[in-house]
Amino acid sequence: MDVETQNTTTSKTKAWLNAMRLRTLPLALASTFSGSFLAMEKGFFDVWILVLTAVTTILLQINSNLANDYGDFEHGTDNDDRIGPQRALQSGALQAAEMKNAIILFSVLSLFCGFALLYFAPLEIWLKGVLFAFGVAAIYASIKYTAGSNPYGYRGLGDISVMAFFGILGVVGAYLCQTGAFDWQILLPAFSIGAFSTGVLNVNNTRDIDSDTKAGKITLAVKMGAENARNYHVILITVGLLLMIGYALLELSWGWNWLFLVAFPLLILNAVKVKTTKEAQKLDPYLKQLALSTFLLSLLIAIGVSL
Repeated sequence: MDVETQNTTTSKTKAWLNAMRLRTLPLALASTFSGSFLAMEKGFFDVWILVLTAVTTILLQINSNLANDYGDFEHGTDNDDRIGPQRALQSGALQAAEMKNAIILFSVLSLFCGFALLYFAPLEIWLKGVLFAFGVAAIYASIKYTAGSNPYGYRGLGDISVMAFFGILGVVGAYLCQTGAFDWQILLPAFSIGAFSTGVLNVNNTRDIDSDTKAGKITLAVKMGAENARNYHVILITVGLLLMIGYALLELSWGWNWLFLVAFPLLILNAVKVKTTKEAQKLDPYLKQLALSTFLLSLLIAIGVSL
């Protein structure tokens, strides 16, 4: 392999890794870890179910990231006005046809892994069918967020989708696959993780209000305006914190189970910084900070119930 070919291969590999946005995976795993380890606190835990749940979640997240890259490129949203990192198709490092094939591949892999998860999960057959239907819906939603002729992410519905799939389905689904039964209290941490995940999207959309407006991408942040989007962010973080405390008061004994409180100052700091940071380009670090803080919260839940 000559130097030029090697450089091209390296550049292509880097482009694919950038398109997959591996930095978003910890946020995706937060729901899996929270649901799985809260099930452990109830006396239910299978490490292989956890692995299958985590892999399915990762594949869905990567698929969503690839579809988002493709969709925003398709609609011209990724342009020179965009503040965030340059996307793979926008840079020309990858071609649209390649991205479409990758989306098909990861959709199939997500479906296969999800089927394997449900096969081994201790669930009644009807409940497996319900979760499988939701899994198919998650794959469809990950693609239709920005891709296609009428993407729902361009109509201000992205926040609802994130809450539904990163919060409710992610946490409750992981919990169900471990325990085999539904407990209504699990909805509290599900909505909590969903609120923090929606906050990550809101930081992204608040940062991109100007460029999204020019491109015709009408996110909830665009509809609300910058100031209201910042207020909305504070509400999301506050509600997320209160719901997690509410669950702990109802379901967790005092002691190590409350270790998750260590992550609260980071989440509060994020709310304060997003609220007070007025320059759009300076919001970008808080997107990553909130994603990692949410993942840390899920890890602390796991550690706390394991001790």
